[in-house]
Amino acid sequence: IGKIMALLKELEIDKKTIVFFCSDNGAADRYDGLFDSSGPLRGAKRAMYEGGLRTPMIARWPGRIPVNTASDAIWSFADFLPTSAALAGVKPPKGLDGISVLPVLLGQAHQTNDRFLYWEFFERGFQQAARWRNWKVVRPKKRADLELYNLAKDIGEKKDVANLNPKIISIFERYLKTARTESEDWPLK
Repeated sequence: IGKIMALLKELEIDKKTIVFFCSDNGAADRYDGLFDSSGPLRGAKRAMYEGGLRTPMIARWPGRIPVNTASDAIWSFADFLPTSAALAGVKPPKGLDGISVLPVLLGQAHQTNDRFLYWEFFERGFQQAARWRNWKVVRPKKRADLELYNLAKDIGEKKDVANLNPKIISIFERYLKTARTESEDWPLK
């Protein structure tokens, strides 16, 4: 990253270039005991729990993004294309799942967390997760019941509260029926 930043400065484009730095997944778990980069979060890379999904993102754009600020805004890679389109001043294609987070980055707006976010993963068998507000569901296997966590009270996803919240589970079940698009490349097995 340092070399990229130095090159931007050398080319004299560092002040008009926005830089995003992030990861596509949580911490690797193959270094058991060596690192604890997931902190209190459950899971690691390839898991549908917060330790496998939640990663920090750094954005730098001198004179536009306020320096030395932090945000609790939640965004996913689905938001990158709409955000990039907003940066370029063009409309993104219709039907995207993501939203532009540019107003949040510029300090012009606060993000609401009233939208659903969706994840799935095939490597260890089909797994699903979705988040809405402070609620998060995880389906650890294809036909498993949904686990429900209140992330505002349980960031480590230790206490499954699905049995205590049937209405919330019902909301997620309806959403999950529409969230996945069947694909010949990624069929449900």
